[in-house]
Amino acid sequence: MNKITQYLKASIEEMKKVTWPTKKETYNFTILVISISLGVALFLGLLDIIFNFGLEYLITNR
Repeated sequence: MNKITQYLKASIEEMKKVTWPTKKETYNFTILVISISLGVALFLGLLDIIFNFGLEYLITNR
C-alpha cells in the first residue's frame, strides 16, 4: 500500500510541473491537425483515382 501512495504523490508532483497549452494554442493545433489530415486524405484519394484509371487502362487495352 505504501508503494501505491508513493506513486500517487509522485504523480501529483509531476502533474504540477506540466505546462498545459493555452486555449488559443489548443485551437490552433486542432485546426492544424484537421487541415493536415484533410490534405493527406485528398492527396491519397487523388493517387487512388490516378492508379485506378491506370490499372483500368492496362486491363482494358491488352
